[in-house]
Amino acid sequence: MTDFPAWLAPHVPAPARHPGLAIAKLGSAQFVARGGFALTSPAFRSGEELDASFTAAEEDAVAPPLEWSAPPPGTQELVLVVEDATAPGAEPACHWLVWGLAGQRGKLLEGETPPRTGKNAVGNSEWLLPSPPEGETRHYLFQLFATELPLVLMPGAGRAELLASLQGSVTACAVLHATFTGGGEDDDADWEDDDF
Repeated sequence: MTDFPAWLAPHVPAPARHPGLAIAKLGSAQFVARGGFALTSPAFRSGEELDASFTAAEEDAVAPPLEWSAPPPGTQELVLVVEDATAPGAEPACHWLVWGLAGQRGKLLEGETPPRTGKNAVGNSEWLLPSPPEGETRHYLFQLFATELPLVLMPGAGRAELLASLQGSVTACAVLHATFTGGGEDDDADWEDDDF
């Protein structure tokens, strides 16, 4: 396995430094957070635990809300890739592929259906609900890419196709990190997270 890029290390906590991450393959020191380009969520701060309402711990769970600042001028499209950086394997597990987002400041509301989506790790085009084994903490990387060319991908394309089509057209990228620990559905675990 190749090493994690040194330029990306300050933006990604140690447990989430998977060399196969989309941002490790497509980004660069000059593109990360370029011009203040940033990805945030009104539901959690970077490094915080995802609320159960965005995970397999709740029946009617949905994708979390996301917001982003203006990308560099000339951006044609924004592309979101969400990956489990702690999943075992050569590639991180893909939880969400979204493209067709306008190349400007914007947001996805909680549970909103994005314009175009690709296949996640289980082969469907929805937000793949985080479901780590009980007691195991997983690290999720929300990665947003600004492109200078519009993507010509059919909805339902897979991660490999998406990453290949982004090659050479990324002009900026932003990253947001969240965690989730499996099996925290009982009341005993609640007090531990209050002061997180």
